[in-house]
Amino acid sequence: MTFDINTIVRENVKKLKPYSSARDEFEDFDTADMIFLDANENPYQNGVNRYPDPQQGNVKVVLGKMKNVNPKQILLGNGSDEVLDLLFRAFCEPKIDNVISLPPTYGMYSVLANINAVENREVLLSNDFQPQIDKILEAVDSNSKIIFLCSPNNPTGNSFSEESVKTLLEKFNGFVVIDEAYIDFSDKEGWLQKLDQYPNLIITQTLSKAYGLAGIRLGVCYASAEVISILNKIKPPYNVNELTQLRALERLSDEVKIANEITSIIAQRTELLSVLDKVSFVEKIYPTEANFILIKVDDANKRYDELIDKGIVIRNRTTQPLCENTLRLTIGTEEENKKLMEALKSI
Repeated sequence: MTFDINTIVRENVKKLKPYSSARDEFEDFDTADMIFLDANENPYQNGVNRYPDPQQGNVKVVLGKMKNVNPKQILLGNGSDEVLDLLFRAFCEPKIDNVISLPPTYGMYSVLANINAVENREVLLSNDFQPQIDKILEAVDSNSKIIFLCSPNNPTGNSFSEESVKTLLEKFNGFVVIDEAYIDFSDKEGWLQKLDQYPNLIITQTLSKAYGLAGIRLGVCYASAEVISILNKIKPPYNVNELTQLRALERLSDEVKIANEITSIIAQRTELLSVLDKVSFVEKIYPTEANFILIKVDDANKRYDELIDKGIVIRNRTTQPLCENTLRLTIGTEEENKKLMEALKSI
């Protein structure tokens, strides 16, 4: 298969002349003595009176070093949801094109498809929550632009086999988007180092999970420089604010603390798994490589309400395909997990 990005980009995006902000037009790292009268800003300094770097250069450099990726292959968004929305807007023609998602999975793929008037073709995962490759490829036609793979998957917690992902990358003449929001909790490597091997590979990650920055809304897209260039054409000029950029740089500078928190979460996950195995109403514990555990219980609605009564909020996933009577438990602190385990035992 020869992948040609020009056959996928929307015609209006190809012709688009992107908005050029004041900060895009003046690029100079030595700005200490410069007087900025170009962007109609309030001139009185308070830390945020100036527009932020529209390309978030400092954050991309740090992420590039951490992930061993060229900064030109990175796009940052206001959460992963903005990144995903940009992919629809760049590559999917409304009312003509389609994407493929694999339920049960992250619900925003379907929501964004509907918002952008793009058909979402759902191909259920197998009973062991793996992609059904033959059925996926059967669902593909000439207007299929993106296949969304969430791995490790939400809400199931498992990763997809390398063989399955590789097959899709090699046989699908469109983009394969791997959502790696939970990759830091897995012992598997992920797909970042294969970006240059597959021109149709796009990876999304987030600072909301392992990095503990859900409140600042910072999502990351890794792809070829060509893909990133197209997304940069259509993204809002200042989509990541100054406070978010500063907070991200502060957090990313402490890799030891991040690693310790991830280690703690994984240890707490192991402990919770051992306790769940002894809870009478838990009928099945699904394998997990994320910071949560999906369990099948006798009556999800009943058990959910019982935990609410004990002051513990979890997620009832029983309405999702293949997830009847399932609950999703996020791994908390050691103290929070202790209260959860006590509650489960008392119920």
